[in-house]
Amino acid sequence: MIETHCHLDYLKDRPLAETLILSKQAGVEKIITIAVSPDNLDSVLGIAANNPDIFCTQGIHPHDASKYNDEVEAKIIFNLTQQKVVAVGEIGLDYHYDNSPRQLQMDAFKRQLIIAINHQKPVVIHTREAEDDTVQILNELAPKLARKGVIHSFTSTPELAKTVLALGFHIGFNGIITFKNAQNVRDIVELTPLDRILIETDSPFLAPIPHRGKENAPFNLPFVAAKIAEIKNISVDEVLRVTTENAKNLFLL
Repeated sequence: MIETHCHLDYLKDRPLAETLILSKQAGVEKIITIAVSPDNLDSVLGIAANNPDIFCTQGIHPHDASKYNDEVEAKIIFNLTQQKVVAVGEIGLDYHYDNSPRQLQMDAFKRQLIIAINHQKPVVIHTREAEDDTVQILNELAPKLARKGVIHSFTSTPELAKTVLALGFHIGFNGIITFKNAQNVRDIVELTPLDRILIETDSPFLAPIPHRGKENAPFNLPFVAAKIAEIKNISVDEVLRVTTENAKNLFLL
C-alpha cells in the first residue's frame, strides 16, 4: 500500500528509522510526506532525498497563507524541479480555524494552483468549512491542471465530493472513517468509486480506532484500508490493489 499523506517531520514518539521499518513491516511500500509551511519546505525534501521509498510535496497550507509571498513562491517553484517532489501541496482553504485571513488563503490557493498548472504537477488540497470558495476556485482553475490531484482527509458534503469527482480529482480517506461519529465520511467512501480513492494517515494526526488518542504513523494505514473494504463490502486485497495503482498513476511513483 502507499501512504499518500503524512507529516514525517512531525513524528515524535520514535526515531524516524524505526517508524519506517514498522511501516515496511505493515506493508507500506511508499510514503509521501507533505509540506505545509515555509519552515518545512526543505525538511520534507531532505527526508525524501535520503530515503528511496519516500517522496514529498511543496506547498503552503491555508493556516500559513499569511506567510505566502514571492520569496516562498520562488522556493516552491525551484524545489519542484527536484526528483522526489511529486505534487504541489498541501494547499487550500480552512475557514474552521481562520488562522490566516480568508482573502489571503484564497490568493495563496490560486497562486499555488497556477504553479501546479505551469509545472504539470497534481495538487494536494485541504478544504474545511470553505466549500463555496473551494468550488468556485476549482471550477476556475482545475480544468487547466494536466494532472488533477486529491482532496485529502475528506470531511465535506456529498455535493462537494460529487463536484470534485466530476472535475477529475481523487478523494483521500484516513482514520476519520473509523471514528464512531463519522458516518457522514463513511457515506462519502461509499459513493466514491474505488478507482478514485487514495488512502492516507495524515500522521501524526487522526490515529484510527483502536489507536485513537495516540500519535498516528504510516504503519496504521492497514486500519484505513480494512475499513474501506468493510464499507464497500469488498476484499482488503482489492482495496490495496486499486488504491496503490491510483497513487502510482496520480503521483507517477
